[in-house]
Amino acid sequence: MAAQAEWMFRALRSGRRHLSAGRQWEEKWLTLPPVTASATVEVKGKRKGSGNELSSTPTTALKWIVRCCPNLPISLLHKLFRLRQVRLLSPPHMDTQHQTLKRVAAKYTLNAGDRILLPQSVQQKPAPTHKPHSPLTPQQINFIRTLVIYKDPAILVLNKPPGMPVQGGINIKHSLDVVAAACLNYEYSEPPRLVHRLDRDCSGILVMGRTQTSTTVLHSIFREKTSRALDNIGEEKRILQRRYWALVLGCPRRSKGLVTASLGKVVVDNGKSDRITVVDNSASLSSQHAITEYRVLASSSQGYTWLELSPLTGRKHQLRVHCAEVLGTPIVGDYKYGWQAHRKWGGFDLSYVEDSCEELLKEETLPFGLNLNNGSISENHPRLHLHCKQIVLPNISQALQNVQSFSNCDLSLGEGLELVADLPPYMQRSWDVTNG
Repeated sequence: MAAQAEWMFRALRSGRRHLSAGRQWEEKWLTLPPVTASATVEVKGKRKGSGNELSSTPTTALKWIVRCCPNLPISLLHKLFRLRQVRLLSPPHMDTQHQTLKRVAAKYTLNAGDRILLPQSVQQKPAPTHKPHSPLTPQQINFIRTLVIYKDPAILVLNKPPGMPVQGGINIKHSLDVVAAACLNYEYSEPPRLVHRLDRDCSGILVMGRTQTSTTVLHSIFREKTSRALDNIGEEKRILQRRYWALVLGCPRRSKGLVTASLGKVVVDNGKSDRITVVDNSASLSSQHAITEYRVLASSSQGYTWLELSPLTGRKHQLRVHCAEVLGTPIVGDYKYGWQAHRKWGGFDLSYVEDSCEELLKEETLPFGLNLNNGSISENHPRLHLHCKQIVLPNISQALQNVQSFSNCDLSLGEGLELVADLPPYMQRSWDVTNG
């Protein structure tokens, strides 16, 4: 009798424990409906040259979430995948109390019966209201047009100001792609389009395509630059050349060289943010090869060094990570990858410095809340000193003349375009200080 009572007590305690685990599960995760067999393959359209046959593509994790949760902003979904907060529960083991969930990427192919789990916090996100953007003021339009340093029938080139994001997102009111579409069409009916990106706090040359054809050509040029980077090492003339100027803390051991260090993304702060880092195992599926050429432009008695950086690949935060983790000389004002170096350097008040340098934008002296004067090394809060100084690329407008499509245009015809952008005022002041 005692043994039976003890068994019943253990069963009751176990049941309460499973019930508690189930409640914790429901509090933490939002479980989407299982993927149906008919949804695992989506019809995309007719296959070329095959009569009435239809081509199809598998349903990915991102597509299924969009179908089940159409009110969730796409920017939020990309952030959840980027921070690895999306989970997969596959059949037949649907016991959520015992199974270890699998993290999935946005392009992960789903099978019938799979279930996607999202953090419960997404239910607290308000549905997007899609409020129209307020029209730009004459002062804002004039300011954006002063950023144009080159224009021809195919491309538009801007000298991007630091502090202005290239693309829109959560809590971003004005981005360059939006304002350019509003006031840089000129005589064209279609807006200019982005073909590459710069970090929000980075400044310098930003190239945009003025037509669909020129945008496609530019996309192919930037993609080939990255995919064929290993083949282009040592070549004096490349189809695309980019040169950045950066002021760094310290000085590299060699005056010039080549950095070949693969990069990967890691999640920090319990999934609240992420950062890029050098990956030792280059064979890892999550790593991306990244190559940067560098040379010393000038050194100062204060210990600062001006570098010219030429990225042969186009990876996120490539130059910042290569400078900080490989060369051991983080870029001035890069508190994400060079916080400890700035703290040891001294002379900087870091008590209120944030990654986005919002403290530097308190005094609104230009449209869009920009301030390009504050942030030199003479001040307590230096800004990011990274500037895309020069780009050399093919004369696309010339190459596209007298051709019917970009597939048969010869990008080697004629001389290339060499575009140069002036330093922002605060970087020019740092240049004057270190070279005075």
